[in-house]
Amino acid sequence: MHHYDVIVLGAGLAGLAAARDLGAGGADVLILEARDRVGGRVEQAVLGDGRILQLGGEVVGRAHTAYLGLVGELGLTLVPSYVAEPGVIARATPEEVSAGDPPHWFGPKDDDCQRRVTQGFVDIARTVDPDDPWSHPDAAALDALSVGQWLRSVDATPEVLRLWEIGQLSLASGSVERTSMLGALRKNAAVPSAGHYDYEDWEGLRVTEGSATVALRMAAELGSRVRTGAAVAAVDVRPGRCTVRLAGGETLTADAVVSALPVGPLRSVAVSGVSDERLASLHAQRQACAAKLAVAYERPFWREQGMNGLSECEGVLGSTWPQGEGLLSALIPPERYGVMLGMPAQLRMRELISDVARLYGPEAEQPITAYLRMWGTDPWTQGYVTQWAPGDVMRVGPLHGTHEPPFYVCGSDQWVAGYMEGAVRTGRATAAEVLRRG
Repeated sequence: MHHYDVIVLGAGLAGLAAARDLGAGGADVLILEARDRVGGRVEQAVLGDGRILQLGGEVVGRAHTAYLGLVGELGLTLVPSYVAEPGVIARATPEEVSAGDPPHWFGPKDDDCQRRVTQGFVDIARTVDPDDPWSHPDAAALDALSVGQWLRSVDATPEVLRLWEIGQLSLASGSVERTSMLGALRKNAAVPSAGHYDYEDWEGLRVTEGSATVALRMAAELGSRVRTGAAVAAVDVRPGRCTVRLAGGETLTADAVVSALPVGPLRSVAVSGVSDERLASLHAQRQACAAKLAVAYERPFWREQGMNGLSECEGVLGSTWPQGEGLLSALIPPERYGVMLGMPAQLRMRELISDVARLYGPEAEQPITAYLRMWGTDPWTQGYVTQWAPGDVMRVGPLHGTHEPPFYVCGSDQWVAGYMEGAVRTGRATAAEVLRRG
């Protein structure tokens, strides 16, 4: 039986980035993927007219240096994302659909209140070390506090609280009432900006050739080192000889194991030989139960209405944004995922498209094609970005993102706030640590 230097579990961006660097460093590496494709939550479809529709992870920011560096190494190019689109944002609430700022529910004093609480949030975020939020003198108290509770404690108006809520759900990362203040501050500290969430800093760029091409090019470089259709059932970690058992019963061995599985699917893998403390930290993490809708139209008709395709919504959809000429993305946040699941399967797509039509008119009812990726109930993802509920940062603790050689952990959920940057950043850092240890 062939014995490997390293076995990597999961061929998403994190696993591929780790395996690519391990291979380049001379390691005999094998990467195992349960699906019949690579990429994880990064996926794309090529339309008949050549346009590339992103079904998963799509945009990055200028501060996402690990991802941007990898894109350059792979010979891919970057262009501005939806932030460069002309027009104004739309907001859809039960009472109306409006365009531009301020939000239609704001009164005369709400703009000033929004500026005040945003500055207060940013000021506190500057006191948090994103790599060690547990060292903050008020860490436990901030973690026990929800963002919603904090907003009320600083006398945010109900209208401002509503804006923060619709904005939070537009990112599909959970309600302000179920988001740890420390978790939110840590995220802001990781990518500092003048605002609560700066779209340019977090989402201002996209890969011209399609974000899934990043995964596909890494997989092409790795070649036969990538094995798909190989779901992992158990891992036993021992110095010099780790054992990986596949769902079909096959057993593989290696000197080290790198888990690049999302925390949800990892809970289904029987792991032995790793400390109870490290497993408890991993198993305490949660991810947002979200979905993505990707829709293709003949043309970007929303521009004719002065819209840029970006929206924040209080319907089943949490947001929309343009991902290309005539292409729209939308997210279904955790708070509304159950509503979507309650839709009869044969009506689900039609009802979601109706939400888009409420924003942009009847032409939205006639897409060329549409895809729905239900990450929250997909067995191989079980969620979207990391969701830090009150108490979670302290519960997961300082072991978050750390290794217990010869068992290593990487993935978007092992970074501050998920995202493709987190996958690439932790994947490459893990490979460097494995190689450093020989």
